[in-house]
Amino acid sequence: MRSASVHELKQELLNLPAAELTELCLRLAKYKKENKELLTYLLFEAHDENGFVQSIKKEIDAEFAQINHSSLYFVKKTLRKILRHITKHLRYTGSSQVTVELLIYFCQSIKESGIPIEKNPVIANLYKGQVQKINKALLALHEDLQHDYAREVAALEM
Repeated sequence: MRSASVHELKQELLNLPAAELTELCLRLAKYKKENKELLTYLLFEAHDENGFVQSIKKEIDAEFAQINHSSLYFVKKTLRKILRHITKHLRYTGSSQVTVELLIYFCQSIKESGIPIEKNPVIANLYKGQVQKINKALLALHEDLQHDYAREVAALEM
């Protein structure tokens, strides 16, 4: 079965009545957890981006509190898990400002947790990659916001 393009889907959705559109959305939400999470974000959290960012930061703090520091292997696995979680939420928002804010918070949390970044090349590369993503996302922001975040990013540099 060939899947339709986004343009074709958009045209078809514009022709549907509201009740049918609601049924389609609910059916999509039933079958995949990410669809349900995206729908939840769009309906309940998109209007309050600051509240959304604060809730994600609380989740990040909770996950950092559970890191097993006995081995760098476990630290690395947990950091990747946290990053997957953050990336999923960043896809929902699509905002460069939220991207910069959450990735800066992630990198600051790594530094504050006392994880020896330099001892493990995988962790060091993960950290450097996130700093590069922050710098790339900064370019999409307004100049005033770029200036505000520039100091925080400078503190993250290794």
